[in-house]
Amino acid sequence: MYRIERDRARFREIVRGKLRSDLRKYLSTSELLGRRGDKAVSIPVPQIELPRFHFGENKKSGVGQGQGKKGEPIDGDAEEGEGQGGAGEDEGQHILEVEVELAELAEMLGAELELPKIEPRGDRALMADGGRYNGVRNAGPQSLRHFRRTFKNALRRTIAAGEWEPARPRVVPIADDARFRAKKSCPQPDSSAVIFHVMDVSGSMGREQKDIVRIKAFWIDTWLRSQYKNLEVVYIVHDAVAKIVDQESFFHLRESGGTKISSAYELVLQLIQDKYRPEDWNIYPFHYSDGDNWSARDTERCVHILRDEVLPRVNQFCYGQVKSAYGSGQFKKDLDTALDGDDRLVTANINDREGIADAIREFLGKGR
Repeated sequence: MYRIERDRARFREIVRGKLRSDLRKYLSTSELLGRRGDKAVSIPVPQIELPRFHFGENKKSGVGQGQGKKGEPIDGDAEEGEGQGGAGEDEGQHILEVEVELAELAEMLGAELELPKIEPRGDRALMADGGRYNGVRNAGPQSLRHFRRTFKNALRRTIAAGEWEPARPRVVPIADDARFRAKKSCPQPDSSAVIFHVMDVSGSMGREQKDIVRIKAFWIDTWLRSQYKNLEVVYIVHDAVAKIVDQESFFHLRESGGTKISSAYELVLQLIQDKYRPEDWNIYPFHYSDGDNWSARDTERCVHILRDEVLPRVNQFCYGQVKSAYGSGQFKKDLDTALDGDDRLVTANINDREGIADAIREFLGKGR
């Protein structure tokens, strides 16, 4: 059994090393997204097939001698035009997949992008009951029975009652002798966080732009889940109006209307005020768009909401501008100009998939 565990540990270390070396590739592809579970993700592992001889039966006995005629087929029974699509008896080629825990994947991400640990700000931490089983009590389930304490009590009682016989030492515990392990309460901080993934789903945001957003959201969620014990994710889409949707709709919904970004910011603010109070939650809004807004007046409204309402309540607000053939990219310029110097706002340009890793580092590199 020891050898099996040792070999398994060595195999997992090989897989981890391969994953670390290829992590940059996974940061720009959606290969892991469909293999994600609640606590682990399946990683396809490449295999090397060693060449070997395959033995079969010769249809004609003897060794060929003399010169063959031009055009003569090697197997005389084969006819021209025969296909090879029939059923066979040989085994197929399979891809090996190994599960890697999301916490371990987040650790690799942090090491690759040099991400600092996040320290929750202020009193934004819920207190959860913690502690260890280092106490003793007189009642409890048998699974928590403290054998040593129970035996000592039984031995003392036997000696005190004069029933101890050194020649025939025998101790029989009774119910009053039983002692059980008890957990001493020790409240511990249990940080909670909420992520708002907000995306423009107007006609200018195509499939490639949404794939980039999907990849970014996967890695952002993976990192923040490793930093907070309780994490909630809210998905919001907007064109001219904003609404809350599920994860499936978030990545596949596409509208043909215009773009009014302030509608999304107003919805985020409403959720913060009604449900996710900054006294109890660490708040991370992430907004993705191609930079088009319907008017300069609405952009001014967005700046007002961010500066006066949203930024004072959140840990950090991140805006990722995904390059599109139809987007002007003006919104990021307006935010950078109006809110210059406010470190609670982080903006990044994402021109293609290769820029995803740099954008993630921009968003998560401040440790807020």
